[in-house]
Amino acid sequence: MSNYVFLIDQNKTPLNPVHPAQARKLLDSGKAAVFRRYPFTLILKRIIENPNVYPLTLKIDPGSKFTGIVLVTNQGNVIWGMELQHRGQQIKDALEHRRAVRRGRRNRNTRYRKARFLNRKLNHGWLAPSLRHRVLTTETWVKRLQKFAPIGSIVQELVKFDTQVIQNPEISGTEYQQGTLHGYECREYLLEKWNRQCAYCGVKDVPLEIEHIQPKSKGGSDRISNLCLACHKCNQRKGNKDIKDFLKGKPEVLNRILKQAKAPLKDAASVNSTRWVLFNILKSFGLPVRTGTGGQTKFNRIQFDLPKAHWIDAACVGQCSAVDGFPVAGNCRSRSVSEGLTRKGVVETIKLATTKILRVKATGFGGRQRCQTDKFGYPQKHRPLRPILGFCTGDIVRADVLKGKYAGTFTARVCPMSHGYGEFVIDKKRRSIKLDYLTPVHRKDGYDYA
Repeated sequence: MSNYVFLIDQNKTPLNPVHPAQARKLLDSGKAAVFRRYPFTLILKRIIENPNVYPLTLKIDPGSKFTGIVLVTNQGNVIWGMELQHRGQQIKDALEHRRAVRRGRRNRNTRYRKARFLNRKLNHGWLAPSLRHRVLTTETWVKRLQKFAPIGSIVQELVKFDTQVIQNPEISGTEYQQGTLHGYECREYLLEKWNRQCAYCGVKDVPLEIEHIQPKSKGGSDRISNLCLACHKCNQRKGNKDIKDFLKGKPEVLNRILKQAKAPLKDAASVNSTRWVLFNILKSFGLPVRTGTGGQTKFNRIQFDLPKAHWIDAACVGQCSAVDGFPVAGNCRSRSVSEGLTRKGVVETIKLATTKILRVKATGFGGRQRCQTDKFGYPQKHRPLRPILGFCTGDIVRADVLKGKYAGTFTARVCPMSHGYGEFVIDKKRRSIKLDYLTPVHRKDGYDYA
């Protein structure tokens, strides 16, 4: 089932999203028209005076490469979802390439210039461009969804790896770690760090056990740098052997494990660097903002028996509520989660009302270089500064060709030319079609959709 369809009235006031079947009826009867393709939005041809809308909860699972975003009703129905793919690594590579070119230019038979790397002061809360991009793209989509859906609250996964989650404020000391989420934060960290596979044999999709690289019987500690994941067979074979003795005939595997054990988790570091900035931005929207941890997200997903996906993780963000003073998360099996028990408006069940989601990839608006060159640096063609016959490079258009070699209907991105033709890439083949045959579907906005 596809995502629910956003609906706004003639004054662009957001209404309740409608089922795809109801959206088709509105289009067929002429009561509504397509307002936007991505996300798909309909606009009514009349004004709703007193719209009876129910507020939706926007849940966000921020990540380094992907961010999951879903809309959930008060009954726990996930009616709309999307996965946003960031381009932070692409920005980082572009900046490093620019730095290499700049340094090469400064060192080619030029006069000496005094070093200037210590006379710059960064503002408080400064983020690197690749990290700032992750925050800004998420903020952009929250603003867009606010225009098309009646969002009443926001839930964000704030702390990805936090071993100090307090379930009961009255518990003190180290006892708080023995609650219903005991071990989930540490295991989730290790799963991400070791790529969800055995550190010794590399097997995937099997139950993994937490393994001490240096056995505790030989002075090993419980620090996270001394832990890895291993399958049951490798864990039993290693036992309390020293890792150097266990991998005596495999020096490559030994060096990889010792190096990876001390290496920081790059993706987790980027999430931890941007989480509070994103949280403060979400609070500026004037909506109630609640938070959850990565361990709680995984715990909820396992209890509700849901598959692993970024948008499903977003639906599971937040802490399970309590009934009669007992945490529901610890008693999901016995209390029949499917019954959807609620208390004070807090939903204790998650139902996926959609399976086909919107997949968005951040592509940017391209470079400012107008003279396009080949791989050797020679000029190839000139990029126009203004639209050609109303089309810009990157616009999604529909081509209705009635006759000729390319007769048919195509939908793709176009690159307009000054001679009145546009280039398509359809079925991995480049085609040239006259711009008169094109109808705009979605203007270029820096994202690719699927």
